[in-house]
Amino acid sequence: MSAAPQPLFPKALVANRGEIARRVLRCLRSLGIPSAVVYHEADRHSPAVAEADEAVEISGASPTAAYLDIEQIVAACARLGVAAVHPGYGFLAENAAFARALADAGITFIGPSAEVMELMGDKIASRQFVAEHGFPVPPSVELAATDAGFGQAAADLGFPLVVKASAGGGGKGMNIVASADELDRALRVAASEAERYFGDGRIYVERYFTDIRHIEVQVLGDGERAVHLGERECSVQRRFQKVVEEAPSPAVDDAMRARLGAAAVGIASAAAYQGAGTVEFLHTPEGEFFFLEMNTRIQVEHPVTELVYGVDLVAEQVRIAAGRPLSLNQDALRPNGHAIECRLCAEDAAGGFLPETGRILHLREAKGEGVRVDSGLHPGQEITAAFDPLLAKVVAHGPTRQAAIDRALGALRSTVVLGVGTNAAYLAAILAHPAFARGATDTGFIGRHQAELLAAPPADALAKALAAAHLADRQTRLIDAAMPSLHAAMGSWTN
Repeated sequence: MSAAPQPLFPKALVANRGEIARRVLRCLRSLGIPSAVVYHEADRHSPAVAEADEAVEISGASPTAAYLDIEQIVAACARLGVAAVHPGYGFLAENAAFARALADAGITFIGPSAEVMELMGDKIASRQFVAEHGFPVPPSVELAATDAGFGQAAADLGFPLVVKASAGGGGKGMNIVASADELDRALRVAASEAERYFGDGRIYVERYFTDIRHIEVQVLGDGERAVHLGERECSVQRRFQKVVEEAPSPAVDDAMRARLGAAAVGIASAAAYQGAGTVEFLHTPEGEFFFLEMNTRIQVEHPVTELVYGVDLVAEQVRIAAGRPLSLNQDALRPNGHAIECRLCAEDAAGGFLPETGRILHLREAKGEGVRVDSGLHPGQEITAAFDPLLAKVVAHGPTRQAAIDRALGALRSTVVLGVGTNAAYLAAILAHPAFARGATDTGFIGRHQAELLAAPPADALAKALAAAHLADRQTRLIDAAMPSLHAAMGSWTN
């Protein structure tokens, strides 16, 4: 009788929380890898803690500080005998110092090398690297804000411009400048903010395209070979933050997909990339594209690619980190159908998108054909302003784009989160908008249609209607359950 195959790692730890922690734990379970997770007291009762084989509490001056504490997390790994760590996204996912600290402790970081993270995480260095390898980058000025002539060189690009922090990410450290009068102040503020938020005051300025699509390409590499798994359309954004993502892009045909994919694979190959990563591009109405940045981690929106290509991206990350060669062949990777992801957030869309807080009194997550919900929510959970407002990802897949839209709308409308406000109605308004149905989405979509989107029934009204329906349903079920006992009591009284 042959022995059972050994798992890829004897034990792996998830250094994250919420829906991405559960997503990684689900993958580890499918691969037969014993799991562990770190958690702050605020997450003591979370599903991730319940689902992991082991859990270790970490502390800090704030919940966020705890999840960023490299020394404490590495020490927890040592106590548990952990062989590998998956960082998810956010927190330490793109922190080269974390990868090095794990390597020094003899622990595998499930992601690219620290050197590649530093190269591609530095927006100025990565742009230079990409340009040197013959791939297009947007017109830009890459000088220190204090250099003589920087302001004039930036103005010569033509307005509007966008000022960016070299170490920034996720839309942070970015400001749009519409005229020369605003430029000097914007440069000073951007350099100050970059130093304060990222500890790196370097900034650069590039031409800002008003009617452009944000297209990203999913790549996987093992250091020797890389492949791409098509593109995702991420143009529906608010303040540089993605709101709705889809795959494939309605603006990309097979020929453009091949061009974008070849560029993404070329960039990943040049960097000898290992693991899952995303190469982001700006795509013009004329069919040009420019390198924007590379994210050296799993993306929030990775489920749409998984549904369209039938590949478990997290499992591929784990296999590559374990030293296995890439098993996927480019010729065999073909998109199947369409998928859309909506970011369900604790925010008041009608009230200026201010964060919402509260305790989850009742939770009903969407189900059904083609519907996937990645969530870290549970009844009784306290939603605070301590973390990012992302609560869950509502994802739908269908044979066509319209089928995916219809399923996503149905999923949003059947989602119930009582006790804290969400942007569910706002997301539904986006999907139901005629321009979205036509695929007429670029980074200006929300700005152009905001008034119409906010004119849809507000989340509060939807929540009240759902709450009333839930209460009526609950009362009916309670009465139905009590009737047998009531009839029995009445029978004994009449006798």
